[in-house]
Amino acid sequence: MKKSVDNVNHAGRHGDDDVLELVHAVMHLYRSEQYQVLRDGPHDVTHMESKVLGYFGRHPGMTLSDLVQHSGRDKAQLARLIKSLRERGLLDAQADAADRRNLRLSLTADGQAVQRALQQQAKKVGAKAVAGLSAAEREELRALLQRVRRNLGSE
Repeated sequence: MKKSVDNVNHAGRHGDDDVLELVHAVMHLYRSEQYQVLRDGPHDVTHMESKVLGYFGRHPGMTLSDLVQHSGRDKAQLARLIKSLRERGLLDAQADAADRRNLRLSLTADGQAVQRALQQQAKKVGAKAVAGLSAAEREELRALLQRVRRNLGSE
């Protein structure tokens, strides 16, 4: 299958104000490569679906309400995603013992396999992204990006 590249919003500017545009472009390329494996595989998983799978992979037994609180996303949107993932056999739900109206969610064996594939692909793409950078350059890049994140997180 021919690799598709999205060139929208990737103009060749080089000013001080386009740093975040470059970060956005890098993340777009990263996600494109990361999810190509899953799009071409037996489970067609979107970015948001992968985020939901990742959350319940890291926090088995949590509820939709927990995910809403963690992500800040719309409850109805997440409920639709969870319903779809359950119908596709990637998420399992068990009624909460204390409140049977709440469903405790966890990955099925297929969901775990998809999550492992995502993690493996992330490692491959991450290694490709920093190929040719020395350990010191990778650490400097990490530190600079953490500073940008802190700057945006402070009020």
